[in-house]
Amino acid sequence: MAALAWELAGATLPDTLKSGEITLKLNGLGLRKKAMFKVYVAGLYLTSPSKNAETILAPDHAKAMCMHYLRDLTKTRLVDAFREGFEANAKDKTGQRAEFDKMLVLITDVKEGETLTFTYVPGRNTTLRIGSKEVGGFVGKGFSDAVFSIWLGPTPPSEDLKKGVLGM
Repeated sequence: MAALAWELAGATLPDTLKSGEITLKLNGLGLRKKAMFKVYVAGLYLTSPSKNAETILAPDHAKAMCMHYLRDLTKTRLVDAFREGFEANAKDKTGQRAEFDKMLVLITDVKEGETLTFTYVPGRNTTLRIGSKEVGGFVGKGFSDAVFSIWLGPTPPSEDLKKGVLGM
């Protein structure tokens, strides 16, 4: 049986995402634009729907963010964007900087149509998956909070992106 899917800007993301025994449901889709260029479609996956970023970040619940890239991007561009998001939303989480820097080393160039997915499972870790390959895992809720705050924090890449993933 095929999974239902959501579509935005030509990118299709599945209705659900499995991580071990946990099934996460797509909460919403958002489009990341830079100047006039469409960069990626992000999908936020949660155990139960929520339109409140603080409610999503605060409790220790499983979550995932999947980015479907709409254009080729170099590792340098991606790393710069992640750093910018971290500085804007998670710089108070200085204890996470070393782990965040380790994660940035694992980032590779992406081609149009490829995905990057961050999945947090309480009691385990936050994994980074590029396409279908898991490339790294990072321990602790603090790391998860720092990464997910890039899109859900007070200064997201764009308000439209944040509203989209929150299903607003």
